[in-house]
Amino acid sequence: MRMVDLISKKRDGHELTTEEISFFIDGYTNGTIPDYQASAMAMAIYFKDMNDRERADLTRSMVNSGETIDLSAIEGIKVDKHSTGGVGDTTTLVLAPLVASLGIPVAKMSGRGLGHTGGTIDKLESISGFHVELTKEKFIDLVNRDKVAVIGQSGNLTPADKKLYALRDVTGTVNSIPLIASSIMSKKIAAGADAIVLDVKTGAGAFMKTEEDAENLAHAMVQIGNHVGRKTMAIISDMSQPLGFAIGNALEVQEAIDTLKGEGPDDLTELVLTLGSQMVVLAQKASTLEEARTKLQESIKSGKALAKFKDFIKNQGGDVSVVDHPEKLPQAKYKIEVRAKESGFVAKMVADEIGIAAMLLGAGRAAKDDVIDLAVGLMLRKKVGDPVTKGDSLVTIYTNCEDVDAVKTKIYENIFIASEAQKPVLIHKIIIE
Repeated sequence: MRMVDLISKKRDGHELTTEEISFFIDGYTNGTIPDYQASAMAMAIYFKDMNDRERADLTRSMVNSGETIDLSAIEGIKVDKHSTGGVGDTTTLVLAPLVASLGIPVAKMSGRGLGHTGGTIDKLESISGFHVELTKEKFIDLVNRDKVAVIGQSGNLTPADKKLYALRDVTGTVNSIPLIASSIMSKKIAAGADAIVLDVKTGAGAFMKTEEDAENLAHAMVQIGNHVGRKTMAIISDMSQPLGFAIGNALEVQEAIDTLKGEGPDDLTELVLTLGSQMVVLAQKASTLEEARTKLQESIKSGKALAKFKDFIKNQGGDVSVVDHPEKLPQAKYKIEVRAKESGFVAKMVADEIGIAAMLLGAGRAAKDDVIDLAVGLMLRKKVGDPVTKGDSLVTIYTNCEDVDAVKTKIYENIFIASEAQKPVLIHKIIIE
């Protein structure tokens, strides 16, 4: 088998066999296939696409390129959730303890983030003492005992994806549905979940800007998951504006605590209940979505969800007292208001640009080695559709530097006030096949 023949075959729009896909991924991972041939194959896939079977085979080969996490020692159906990313998206911090409070094992593998704010681990490390450096044995023991734990990503999980992703990034082949879908799903499958709920974002703050692109990606990932024996479904949710009010690591932890108390932002709460209901049904702890939602709401109301969050923090070395005393979270020196220059309604927020404003403060990483300031960020005071009077605060800037003119400018340029406005629809579609 020669790589040049496989490139030509895909270039001409033909199907690659299971063996040919495996040959490509194995060879590229071990270095026998050079970057220039892998680049040519990625470009051929970009233009000629792959069918469902090819996408599933590509994903399997990427999973098999490294180690996988065996969660069979954890009792019950393990359900994982993945978001394609957004701004002010605090769902994992709320979902993990909430779903676990119903006796569903949540064994979460998370990473650090590039972009507007940190990843789930960065956010959790806003809590003094919290750590994710757990042995696999300890990780499994915690999930069996208390139903929830988070561990850092393994260094040898899907090495083929790491190599191929870096190559795509510099060859103009990032925006390819089969390559995106196999990248995401290979990591989820290697992480050992029995079932997967996907939150695919659409809008200005999302990777997929249009609903059509988001739907295509959702279908691709659901097909892959089901093809390889994982129950998989997807929700397409709105990211035309930030999901919650908080954008920043410690600020998002506080918002997650508020949400677990039943006092969180409406959109964040609704998305958590929508995703959580799907997870509960997939875990066979409810027979209908309505029953699942009721159970989740009762867990918040009774305090069970918040208690589970406390268990989670304590088990991983964190200071539990932050739940009742959020002022113990990292605090910024300055709070600076960005006030409306006119009256009307908030008509539009450009989510990704608002996220960049938070990154300028130090809330996120522009490069992998950047150090995050866990205390800084933005707190939205208005969302799209809200009435505004001139002089009202639109955003509070939490900063450790008094000079925030560039951040203020970025915010003013990306929040639009008009004589009328309409709230965006949060849940666009649910994809089950």
